Amino acid sequence: MLFQRAAAWGHGGTGGHSAGDEARVRHDFWAKVGRVASRLPLAEDFLAAYYCAFDRATPLQVKAALLGALAYFVLPFDFVPDFLPLIGFTDDAAVLLTALRLVAGHVRPEHHAAAREALERMRTGRG
Repeated sequence: MLFQRAAAWGHGGTGGHSAGDEARVRHDFWAKVGRVASRLPLAEDFLAAYYCAFDRATPLQVKAALLGALAYFVLPFDFVPDFLPLIGFTDDAAVLLTALRLVAGHVRPEHHAAAREALERMRTGRG
C-alpha cells in the first residue's frame, strides 16, 4: 500500500476523540465505501479525505474537520437518506466537499494515490 502513516486519534491531544470514535469511522467508512463505491462519483475524494484524516502529518484541526465530515458519511442518520436514487449522497458529498475546500492544502498527492489504489483493489476484488 502506498500510504502507511495512519494517525492514532485515541492517543493524546485528540481534542476529545476517543479510540472508539476512530474505530467506528474506520470500520463503518470502509464498509459503506465498499457497498457504494461504484455509485459515488467522488469516491476518490472521499478516500483521499480518509487518508488525510488518518495521516500523522496532518494538523489536528484538519483531522477534526475531515473526521467530522467522514463521520457524517458513515453515520446512519442523514438529512437526505442514502438509499434515495440519485440524490441520496448529495448531502454527504456537500459536507465532505465543504470540509475538503477548507483543508485542501493538506490533502496531498500521496493521499490521492492511496485512494486510487484502494479503489482499484475494490474494483478488482483484492480488498
